[in-house]
Amino acid sequence: MASFSMEDFVGNGALKKVLPKLIEEGWDDVPTLKLMNAEDMGAVSMTQQQKDALEIRSYLHDRALLQYGDRLEASGRSLPELLNLSTGDLSSQFGMKRGHIARFMDRTNPCADPLPKSYVVLAQGGSHADAPSRSNSSYQSLSSANFRKMSLTRLSMKSTGAIDRSLEKSLSDLRIKDGHIFKGIVASGPPEPRACGCVSAPPVTNQIAPYSAIENISVQKLTPEHKIATERLVKTRTPPMKASELWRDKPAIFLCMRRPGCIMCRAEAYQLYLKKPIFDALGVQLFAVLHEHIESEVKDFWPRYWGGVVLYDRGMEFFKALGGGKLLKDKFMSGFLLNPIAIANYKRAKAMGVKQNFKGEGQIKGGLFIVGSGKSGIAYQFIERNFGDWAPLAEVVEICSQLQNQYQNQGKPSHEYE
Repeated sequence: MASFSMEDFVGNGALKKVLPKLIEEGWDDVPTLKLMNAEDMGAVSMTQQQKDALEIRSYLHDRALLQYGDRLEASGRSLPELLNLSTGDLSSQFGMKRGHIARFMDRTNPCADPLPKSYVVLAQGGSHADAPSRSNSSYQSLSSANFRKMSLTRLSMKSTGAIDRSLEKSLSDLRIKDGHIFKGIVASGPPEPRACGCVSAPPVTNQIAPYSAIENISVQKLTPEHKIATERLVKTRTPPMKASELWRDKPAIFLCMRRPGCIMCRAEAYQLYLKKPIFDALGVQLFAVLHEHIESEVKDFWPRYWGGVVLYDRGMEFFKALGGGKLLKDKFMSGFLLNPIAIANYKRAKAMGVKQNFKGEGQIKGGLFIVGSGKSGIAYQFIERNFGDWAPLAEVVEICSQLQNQYQNQGKPSHEYE
């Protein structure tokens, strides 16, 4: 089980007693809580039992195995001791399923891993669109050199410098290689031949959407950002609002989801939200966008796979912008069953232990936007060419670091647009 609910993460164990103190000190969401190190734990006077509990639950959360949290914690063993148990002991003592045992024992491949090696090759080896220029966005200079100069001063938590070191380590792990060329619009690779070349992949635009395509989009907020004790959904139906209000003062990432019950969409949302502390440090907001509102689906999705704000785009305008003015669609037979990349994406998500259902419309492709503050335009756009394609996380983080650098250099958001 995966969940960004603080209640689900803490469970009924030792961490429950220290929750008020954690909230007071700013450790009030799961991705941030998982960043705590020994120094941070000491600052809130955690007992050894609570430290062990946090280590166990963080490890389980990375592997979507939180359902075993209470049982493993109640054993009184530390994480290293649990990892030294035999397969038979894990099964007999904790009722762990065989597939879950394999995931639990695999210390090198947590669900938080953003991309398998094969996917990186596809993401970087495909066709490149032109890099962003001022004619279609206000962002020209997108080099990885500035990445190393990134400041983490935006982190709004009471903590020691240890949290900055944890974030710096996470950021260094995500840094892309020098000389990488950003693709203004990027799919995971070229259209893969389907059914021995008998079926053609739907074409995708190779131009970044103009700012005018998203400036007047109307959205409705379905959920708040999840914090401890927040309501599961927005109780009172909120009136529609202009999406541009969301990025007026701060840059924002918009994850446009094909379907919240889709196993691949859930996996993408989960791995992106795991990096929330990094985006917080960069001053970038996170939003998930749905083109269909099925309340039961929103409840199943939030906050289990996504702890941030969920928006409803009734007019599907974000999705049309991704497709160059029209919805990008694909059929189940040709787009999935006959598409080896889509099948590989499905297997990747399934290996994470994510559950799925088949409710709702599933043919409209999604993607991701990074929008600068004010009217500075679209800094980055990713199109889901194949079902289950993810925006390369290293690129997303690097673009966000560039936005932070520009904001700091200018002292205020840019207001240039088409």
